[in-house]
Amino acid sequence: MVDTVQNAARTPDHAQPWSELGLTADEYDRIRVILGRRPTGAELAMYSVMWSEHCSYKSSKVHLRRFGEVPTTTPNGSELLAGIGENAGVVDIGQGYAVTFKVESHNHPSYVEPHQGAATGVGGIVRDILAMGARPIGVMDPLRFGPLHEPDTARVLPGIVSGVGSYGNCLGLPNIGGEVVFDRTYLGNPLVNALCVGVLRHEDLHVAKATGAGNQVIMYGAATGGDGIGGASILASETFDATKPSKRPAVQVGDPFMEKLLIECTLELFAARLVTGIQDFGAAGISCATSELAAAGDGGMHVELDRVPLRDPSLSPEEILMSESQERMMAVVEPGDVDAFMAICRKWDVLATVVGEVTEDDRLIIDWHGETVVDVDPKTVAHEGPVYERPYARPRWQDEVQSNGSGSLERPQTGDELAETLLQLVASPNLCDKSWITDQFDRYVRGNSVLAQPEDAGMLRIDEETGLGVALSTDCNGRFALLDPYAGAQLALAEAYRNVACSGAEPVAITDCLNFGSPEDPAIMWQFTQAIAGLVDGCQTLGTPVTGGNVSFYNQTGTTPILPTPVVGVMGVIEDVTRRTPVGFAVEGDAVYLLGETHDELDGSAWADVVHDHLGGRPPQVDLAHEQRLAGVLVQASRRGLLRSAHDLSDGGLAQALVESCLRRDHGVEVTLPAGADPFVALFSESTGRVLVSLGSETEQDLLDLCSEAGIPVARLGSVTSATDAVVAVAGQFTLPLAEIRAGWEATIPAVLAS
Repeated sequence: MVDTVQNAARTPDHAQPWSELGLTADEYDRIRVILGRRPTGAELAMYSVMWSEHCSYKSSKVHLRRFGEVPTTTPNGSELLAGIGENAGVVDIGQGYAVTFKVESHNHPSYVEPHQGAATGVGGIVRDILAMGARPIGVMDPLRFGPLHEPDTARVLPGIVSGVGSYGNCLGLPNIGGEVVFDRTYLGNPLVNALCVGVLRHEDLHVAKATGAGNQVIMYGAATGGDGIGGASILASETFDATKPSKRPAVQVGDPFMEKLLIECTLELFAARLVTGIQDFGAAGISCATSELAAAGDGGMHVELDRVPLRDPSLSPEEILMSESQERMMAVVEPGDVDAFMAICRKWDVLATVVGEVTEDDRLIIDWHGETVVDVDPKTVAHEGPVYERPYARPRWQDEVQSNGSGSLERPQTGDELAETLLQLVASPNLCDKSWITDQFDRYVRGNSVLAQPEDAGMLRIDEETGLGVALSTDCNGRFALLDPYAGAQLALAEAYRNVACSGAEPVAITDCLNFGSPEDPAIMWQFTQAIAGLVDGCQTLGTPVTGGNVSFYNQTGTTPILPTPVVGVMGVIEDVTRRTPVGFAVEGDAVYLLGETHDELDGSAWADVVHDHLGGRPPQVDLAHEQRLAGVLVQASRRGLLRSAHDLSDGGLAQALVESCLRRDHGVEVTLPAGADPFVALFSESTGRVLVSLGSETEQDLLDLCSEAGIPVARLGSVTSATDAVVAVAGQFTLPLAEIRAGWEATIPAVLAS
């Protein structure tokens, strides 16, 4: 065979084997230097998937290191049990329990094959949680699509929703929250971010490393097929381009029933203390599992690749190494425990095969029918891939965008105009009823869901006896992030943090999924670095550790990138879930208060978008110290049973919060806007750090005292009114029947998607 490098002068880069696998010429040359020779086809396959953007974080690693500046102690004084670098972060929540949670992306596969792309995204994040030794107990799904009325949205949305719903429902995992956002920049590049949360006892924690020479390496779960070859690893590492061939063969195919067996089998293996190290198969398949286990351990690994059970016997070694077939795990097991391990797998009808063993040296050696096809230092595959310091620069258009604020846009002046604006906003795709989507998800399976969509945060009971629970919320406003990526990331953090606090839980830690365009564009890299800086500074102020997360680049079709979308997931702890605070007015006569201050902040707002199709100016100012004090008030109010409801103000401002609080439990409301306030600003501004609450007269003074002690501005707006002939009434401005509001709010998505 002629040497590839020698042939390069005659063969274009795009026709080189390494180029077809997504490697650059420099990366291929580096592999040759590492090995001291030309790589075999199998080695080339392994390096290509492990050095892909999706797996190696080669464009983001230098910036992600900044998360090391964030403290690893939670606000309740607990150290992280596992953090960045593990399959998922693990947080001590007290009483001997720990919670692990993480959010990841499966964007490009979900565009190519919506149902399977979304389903396998759920399956992959569930296995990450399982690999930490935890029982998965819930999922969430931040989703973003192109405009609702676009034909391609009608193609991808139902498939993605069915994929998320069917996979999670089959696993028996409640879907407790998430987001559904529509914007033209996601047309051709929807975002499917999936979060999973799991629970474990401290002593059940497992990590991904291969230790103990002679220990056996067992592959168990589904057999390996040709689906997903070069899937998430390579597919997620380039932009979509109409001139390129279809990526459909690269999308994995999921089997949730096999995953359910795999979960129960793995948990029994953990309980029997038969596992010394474990790794799930995600992006890069066997290449990832073997190299990461060996690189994190104290020795090497020898694998007989021809022992791997195959669904397709024609697969080559390269294809087996690159396959991303789902529902597979790899465990390291002491020789004396192999029989017991296999017996449990047989009990659950899970295929299990010894494919290798841990060795004393530092090499990863993979044989195929007696011939060595891989002989590498696993660290060079898993941990020492290329690291790029991509150029980044504030784009010239940023000043123009920020100077083009909403101040010149025509604002409603009369009460009738305000009412019409409210009706227009509540029926818009981003603010309307999402139950056509969320009703396809089982929110209460297993019986431990305490709060779920459409609440501000999802909440799960962890311990039935004590009522210990956790709450989670994911958030991001990409419009704000475009206007100012630093502030936009902090606004996402603040909203998720506030949502958790609204439920009554104390926010303690975060995970993130950073979705951006091509890292080869200096403007995109500038957005990314600004978002990282915003999160680092924000988490330092709030004292919330970053447990881990995901970076998803190349989210663009051609030259059109998505809005920068740094999704933030916040987890909080509540001592007694019976003290939770729901969304929704519930009792006629209850007082309605607004916590926080309102300013004229309409740039990037839902009003500017829906009424004027405008995006420009600067996002609302975020005050994280205020957010921290506000959260303290909400948590204390929950513990003392002061509130009947709490709902944060975000998209659509006070008007939307009032409507949603009324619709949640079919009560009306009568409010009087603060004296001297501009009615339009009071109703539609999206100033942050605000919460709408309702409570009985007997606890009003206690709330006022709490707010006074914390320095939180508070204003009484009015009262909850009857559920009979309910209205939303703003004194001196308008009165709208709740039935009319509901009709518009409910009709939008079914009118387009229901058939």
